[in-house]
Amino acid sequence: MELSSSGLRPPPQPAAKKKQKTTIHALSHDILCMIFTFLDLVQLIRCSAVCKSWSTVINKLKLLQIQYHKQQDADAFSLPAASIQLGRSLNIHMEQIAIEQHRFAFHKGPANVFQWKGHSVGVNKCRMKMGLFLTGVGDKMMRLWSAESYNFLDEYSLPDKAPLIDFDFDENKVVGLVGTRMCIWTRTGTRNIFSSRDGMFTKGLCMSYVDPEAVVGCEDGKARVFDMYSRKCSQIIKMHPGPITCLSFNDDQLLISGSSLGSISMSDISSDQQVTTLKPLSSAGIKTLCFNPRSNLLFAGSTDGHASCWDIRTLRRLWETRVSPNVLYSINHLRNDTSTLVIGGIDGIIRILDQDTGQVLSRCIVDDATGVSSRSKDRHHQIIETKKVRRLSEDVQVDRLPIAPRPPITCLAVGMQKVVTMNNDKCIRVWKFRTD
Repeated sequence: MELSSSGLRPPPQPAAKKKQKTTIHALSHDILCMIFTFLDLVQLIRCSAVCKSWSTVINKLKLLQIQYHKQQDADAFSLPAASIQLGRSLNIHMEQIAIEQHRFAFHKGPANVFQWKGHSVGVNKCRMKMGLFLTGVGDKMMRLWSAESYNFLDEYSLPDKAPLIDFDFDENKVVGLVGTRMCIWTRTGTRNIFSSRDGMFTKGLCMSYVDPEAVVGCEDGKARVFDMYSRKCSQIIKMHPGPITCLSFNDDQLLISGSSLGSISMSDISSDQQVTTLKPLSSAGIKTLCFNPRSNLLFAGSTDGHASCWDIRTLRRLWETRVSPNVLYSINHLRNDTSTLVIGGIDGIIRILDQDTGQVLSRCIVDDATGVSSRSKDRHHQIIETKKVRRLSEDVQVDRLPIAPRPPITCLAVGMQKVVTMNNDKCIRVWKFRTD
């Protein structure tokens, strides 16, 4: 790879960072301790997810363990083995509570949409993890945001005029498919861009990344695997006779790809062997894929509005249903959640599905008649508009709804009780669902 320094933004000055200090961090350690002792288990779980400093205080005081004991009417354990078992039970219990609240909020809870102008031109992709989300594809800039406060955090410029096609990120770097090469933007330490040689593959259409490898789905039906450290294309796997339109790649080296010809192929890249090909009942092209490693279920969305589900262990189709009359662009779920699935497409409606049955639990659009504006607390002070979410009843005909409040959803990412959507315009939208 060749080092490129073009397009880098100078790091923010220390003085600017001081201005970003919020009231959350202004609370002293002693005040936080006093406040947290009055909270129940569910409230403590929510607070521990706000930031690292709050989580540290809660864990140091062992408040979660104390509240868990109270809820379970259990006596305190003193043996090391019992302490380990308690830790496991507590973690499982916390996750169950969080997922149950997440499902309820998506299914029936009230919700608001927070939207702001995040780019100078229309963009159509987003990725979310670790409480952050990255947006881009359409202009020359990727931008990183807080999923909790919606504040702007950082930006990553393209090294030249080649178009950004797809991207992903982790705690250390941003990986992008740029033209006919791969690029890495470092997130920590010295800000650099590393770029592979140009023209290493034919036209790339999509990308999936799990450190240390990135897989590119190409127009010729082949998947090209890149080792990001050796800087080489380590494998070329023939997946389809036609273009690869979407990819899913996980830690177990399982590569799943969808084609514009309507088929889904799976390959184990550790053995370089194609596992099998899945064929939906619908003959339309596959537009989006999502694999849930917790349940081993694979979900797919097609260009004619069909959503499908397979059990990868048995290769059996569990359900297939037409949830929309038009193309489905994006399908996703919360990590470790085996209950709900979120789908977005050209009709601009967010659909919440049951992962096991494919039943549509809820359909949501923005209530365009409501709206309150405020300014963010980051250094850009962008105007954030808040609107209510309207849930559609089963008898509402989508084609009779106004188009303005439901721009096409080109990509979505799912977090705890929230969904980030991109609509190929300048705005970023965060749908925040509640349980109250």
